[in-house]
Amino acid sequence: METSKYVVIGAGLMGAATAWQLADAGHEVTLLERDLPANDEGSSHGSARIFRFPYPEHQHVYAHLVKESVAYWEELSRRSNRELITRFGSVDFGDVRNPRGLAAVLDSEGIEYELLDADEARSRWPQFAFDTDVLWQPDGGVIDAHNTVYSMIDLAIQSGAQLRTRWEAADITRTATGFLITAKDGRRIRAEEIVVAVGGWIPKLLSRLSLPQRFLDAMPGIQVRQEQAYHFPYADYAEPDRAIWPTFIHKHGLWEAYGLPGGRDADFRGQKLAQFNGGPVLASAEDQDGRIDPANRERVVEYVREYLPGLVPEPYAETTCLFTNAPHEDFVLDRVDGVTVVSPCSGHGGKFAPLIGALAAGLATGTGTVPDKFRVLAQQELAR
Repeated sequence: METSKYVVIGAGLMGAATAWQLADAGHEVTLLERDLPANDEGSSHGSARIFRFPYPEHQHVYAHLVKESVAYWEELSRRSNRELITRFGSVDFGDVRNPRGLAAVLDSEGIEYELLDADEARSRWPQFAFDTDVLWQPDGGVIDAHNTVYSMIDLAIQSGAQLRTRWEAADITRTATGFLITAKDGRRIRAEEIVVAVGGWIPKLLSRLSLPQRFLDAMPGIQVRQEQAYHFPYADYAEPDRAIWPTFIHKHGLWEAYGLPGGRDADFRGQKLAQFNGGPVLASAEDQDGRIDPANRERVVEYVREYLPGLVPEPYAETTCLFTNAPHEDFVLDRVDGVTVVSPCSGHGGKFAPLIGALAAGLATGTGTVPDKFRVLAQQELAR
């Protein structure tokens, strides 16, 4: 039977990052993945995730953490010899998105930006039909999630970590010295500490961990969604080598859309778009079916017709992925009784992955701390 000081369950962005940081610090670590790393049933596949700095005041901590994450991204890119973030810049607009409020947060963090009125922005990016002032931030871009996962796993393995694929945890039992984890096929591994980074599988896995009832009662309600994303072709595809488009977030009324250059996922010829949290709610990732909701597709197509004249309003590809949401789009990052819980990322966690790995490793080893905002029991105390 295998043994490992630390076992990380889940080899997506967060699990791979945690395994890398643990192994890099000299710890014995085994990374378990129910399928293959960055497979398309999770939240970490593909070549297109948004990297951005702007956050509203009530999420100020995230703007600060994006700044902190930059050094980790630079280290990861240098050590893996891969370009993992392509800089396109980002634009934010819409009355609810409140570009001026975003600018105030960036000001306080010393992050570069530019505010433009709608006419100025349209002259710079005629492919958008802006309806408000626009915040431009030049350092935003697109994360290659797939290559990021494999870069972190490669570095973890180089530092001695073990990777076990097609290893789905069926049972987790507490022992006198830690945990006994049993796979569906009967394989077993003993661990002193475990890190749970399973994304949309967290609702069902938590009940198997024998965690204190006080912790379970304090856990925020976790909502899993099957997000729907579409690739729309550029109307001027004859010029594919120019900088093309920035990433964007547009929020007005009850509608929030986001988009980004689709990279390999879109054959480099289109923009990836979605209605934020527009997909159906699932009990767990196990219930996903990969189907696109026709009503959602039509809403996004209508959005493209109204606000994105630089795109052909006919998607040429579509996909689903999982969002695992906590209330207020916050993260859950905490440790209790030998279990470090790393979830969820509420649809905006990818940009923090290397940093979250460091925070999770610090929790698991007892050598670091995380903001109280992310800790389950700390939030319960603050609510009293």
